[in-house]
Amino acid sequence: MKRLLLAALVPALLVVNADALAQAKPKPAPKAATTAAVDPALKAAVAASTRDPKNVLRDPYRHPAETLAFFGVKPGQTVVEITPGGGWYTEILAPYLKDGGQYVAAMYDPAIPNQPQYRYRQSEAMAKRLADAAVYGKAKVQNFDPKAPNFGPAGSADVVLTFRNAHNWVDDGTADAYFKAFFDVLKPGGTLGVVDHRAKPGTDLEKMKTSGYLTEALVIELAQKAGFKLDAKSEINANAKDTADHPKGVWTLPPTNQHEATDDAKYKAIGESDRMTLRFVKP
Repeated sequence: MKRLLLAALVPALLVVNADALAQAKPKPAPKAATTAAVDPALKAAVAASTRDPKNVLRDPYRHPAETLAFFGVKPGQTVVEITPGGGWYTEILAPYLKDGGQYVAAMYDPAIPNQPQYRYRQSEAMAKRLADAAVYGKAKVQNFDPKAPNFGPAGSADVVLTFRNAHNWVDDGTADAYFKAFFDVLKPGGTLGVVDHRAKPGTDLEKMKTSGYLTEALVIELAQKAGFKLDAKSEINANAKDTADHPKGVWTLPPTNQHEATDDAKYKAIGESDRMTLRFVKP
C-alpha cells in the first residue's frame, strides 16, 4: 500500500517542484549590447564639415555614431538633449534630424535669476546657434527651471538623451525630479539614453558627489524609481585605463585637465573618463 501511495505522489511532487523552480528562476538580466548598425546619414552628420574641429578631436573618446546608434536614434524622431552645454552633440543631432525629425535642446531658463553665469552664456549661445536654419533646420530650445524641470508636453518625445550630466543632479539633490521629467516627456515605448562617468561598484554617495563618478547601480535605481525599464547596457564608452580615483575627481582628466602641468602626459595617456552607457525604455 505504501509503495502505491508513493508511486501516486511522485508525479504530483514533480509538478509542484517544477512550478516552484519556474517561479524561483531569476528574471533575465538586461541584454548586453551588440554593435548596432550605423545609419549612413548619421555617419555623414558625424563627418560634416560644419562641426568644430576641436569637437571632432574628441570622437575617439565619445564614439558619437556608435552611441547614437545604440540609443536607436532615427532621423524622423523628436529627440530632447538635456543641457547640451557648448553643443558637442548638437552639431551632430540637429543636422541629422533636421529634414524629418525635431531636435530639442533643453537649456537652463535664462529668465531665472541667481544661476551660475555659465548657464546664461550657454543658453544665449545655443539660441544663436540654432537660429542657423540652413544647418540646424527647425531645431529649438526648451528652457526649463532646474528646480522643477519640465522638458515639453507630456508624451511628446521619442528619445531623451543626457551626456555626462547625472552626476551634477545627484550632487544638487535634484536627480529624482529630472528622471521623473524624462519619463513624463517621453512617449510610451520611448527611450532614455544615459552616458555618465562610472564609479567602481560600492562607491559611497559622498565620494560620488565629490568625484563626479556615479555607480551604474545608482543611475539604474534613479531611472527605475521614475518608472523606466533598463533595456540594455553598452561598453562603447568604457575606458579600462581610468581608475576613477584621481586627485580632483573626473575633472583631473581630459578635457577639463585640472592637474599640474608636470602630470599632463600621465593624464593624456589615460584619456577621458570610463563611462557607462545605459538604454532605458518607458513601458
